[in-house]
Amino acid sequence: MNLVYNADSYMESMIKDIKAYGYKDENPRPHYADGTPAHTFSVNHTFRTYDLSKGNFPICTLRPQAWKTGIKEIFTIYQKPTNNIAEMCERGVTWWGEWDIGDGTIGQRYGATVARYDLINRLIEDIKNDPYGRRKIISLWQETDLAETPGLAPCAFQTIWNVRDGFLDMMLVQRSGDMLTASGPGGINEIQYAAFLMMIAAHTGYTPGVFTHIVANEQIYDRHINAAYEMLRRYDEFYPEGSVVKSPNPSLFLNTDRTNNFFEFTIDDFTMFAYNPIKPQLKLELGI
Repeated sequence: MNLVYNADSYMESMIKDIKAYGYKDENPRPHYADGTPAHTFSVNHTFRTYDLSKGNFPICTLRPQAWKTGIKEIFTIYQKPTNNIAEMCERGVTWWGEWDIGDGTIGQRYGATVARYDLINRLIEDIKNDPYGRRKIISLWQETDLAETPGLAPCAFQTIWNVRDGFLDMMLVQRSGDMLTASGPGGINEIQYAAFLMMIAAHTGYTPGVFTHIVANEQIYDRHINAAYEMLRRYDEFYPEGSVVKSPNPSLFLNTDRTNNFFEFTIDDFTMFAYNPIKPQLKLELGI
């Protein structure tokens, strides 16, 4: 029997890796709300892959994930791009307020970069006109933009797209990841970018294929250690025999009956099946 490494088993493995091999940072930039430096324990160069065509969708069940909000954030970055915090809040994405640079925006970042360089239309045209080309890259890391305004530098900053025998594969590259809050296995970043792959595949006429996530530095914050141990406890309780297969696996469905146009999809076109996360939710204080 071939065992499928789902998001829960990836998470368990990552927590144990950081516990065993993680290194503590020095002079951290982020601070907690009370002014205390937000130290982290990190490992470098983490890698995870999921074959969406085989039902291996990245969503962790060891705590509830705000998957709808994560997909809505993709809309604010790539579909109707914006950097305006009030507009993002109106569209259901409420977690950017702490990164206001003083003018009601997050600076020349994320959606503002996508809009400036017309990155989505360029990607779609490249997939359609040169499907087997190897230059299909969206990069939010634009030095001109980073120098233009202050603001949080993009964390998940690059996607690389490849066509393969009727499938569309995508790799997400992330410079830094708060593992338990967003970047970790089956967390918000993986959920939202897997959904992004599904939408672009639908728009261009391909089947969603392999989604791969690479994080240069993935960390657990010092005030998240107890939450990490609780997730390990939940994993051991939920998988008492050490199984890495959950049956059925949670799955995300994109309904294309109404439209297959990337620019017209809404959150109502998505349905999550067999997702029953373990509760209660864990408290994870942000380092800003």
